[in-house]
Amino acid sequence: MDRRGFLQAAAVTGGAVAFPRWLRADSAGGAALETQRSTLVVDGLDPSSLTVGYLDKLKAGGVDCWHTSLDDLKSFADAWSFLDANKDRIAFAGSTAEIRAAKAAGKLSVIFGWQGAEVLGDTTRSGSMLRAYYQLGLRIVGIAYNIQNSFGSGNLDPTLGLSSAGRRLVEEIHDLNILLDVGGHTGERTTLDAIEVSKGRPVICSHTNIAKIADNPRCVSDKVIDAIARTGGVIGITAISEFIKRGRKDAQLQKTPQATLDEFLDQIDYVKHQVGAEHVGLGPDFVDGQPAATETGRNRLLFPREMTGDWPWTYAKGFESISELPNVTAGLLGRGWSSADVRRVLGENWLRVYEKAWGA
Repeated sequence: MDRRGFLQAAAVTGGAVAFPRWLRADSAGGAALETQRSTLVVDGLDPSSLTVGYLDKLKAGGVDCWHTSLDDLKSFADAWSFLDANKDRIAFAGSTAEIRAAKAAGKLSVIFGWQGAEVLGDTTRSGSMLRAYYQLGLRIVGIAYNIQNSFGSGNLDPTLGLSSAGRRLVEEIHDLNILLDVGGHTGERTTLDAIEVSKGRPVICSHTNIAKIADNPRCVSDKVIDAIARTGGVIGITAISEFIKRGRKDAQLQKTPQATLDEFLDQIDYVKHQVGAEHVGLGPDFVDGQPAATETGRNRLLFPREMTGDWPWTYAKGFESISELPNVTAGLLGRGWSSADVRRVLGENWLRVYEKAWGA
């Protein structure tokens, strides 16, 4: 069987990471199983709804830690209510020690983040509000979501820089030991300004794709990839076909062709070759259970046609759900990646940055 057939044969069964019986004795299949089971796996950005059904999918994919997106006070209240109701399965993590403790207890851990800082609203009040949200569990913060706000620009305004309020925000993010998340939704000039203000603190891009492969406003340039890597940060790769395959030349295309698993893996390979395996991770950006996804798919202010086609968007074939994560593990190994480098992608890179930003 060729590599493509091997990937298609990889499966998730019985709520545990598994491969077909014939494959378990094979050296490649055994290596994939051992790699996935021998490390702490981090889903680096996935705004799917907090539901019991989604916990089942995360477990089936072999995920140990999940970074999800919240926004206003109600979303934090709802998240904490969900954790209280499912404390036997999932625990909040505000530190790497809590991530590891949850895994040792057989539980999933969850990290709360913002994809943009718009919820802070009035910049004269942003400081006290950010401190309050930190107390609620906020640990990762982006600056702008596709369009400009009072702190800086989104990806649709790539030449506009960080504002004075944005500089204060970045400084406070680091003062609170929150992890700064730029690139992707945040514009290039604002991203580079924020990295400069960060003065050596680690900075990430939790979920994006590669502009050199697809000339899409949502994707990051080599300049941004290099700048994030110089901070010791990580670039998370999404599985969304729109950002893997669609570019500005496709603005008139109504539907974007579905990406293949190989095309998704090409994105991870690109970052490895550009800055090293220690600077790439998983940020698949699944939106399971999110009714707003259908609306954002039609919101052409946030998602113009050079960025996305019509809803529903698709994910890379073979990685259309977090439950299919073992296909990614097998695919990287099938490309000749070492087990050590695959473990970095699966979670070790994220954990390194979390610990450096938050402390042990």
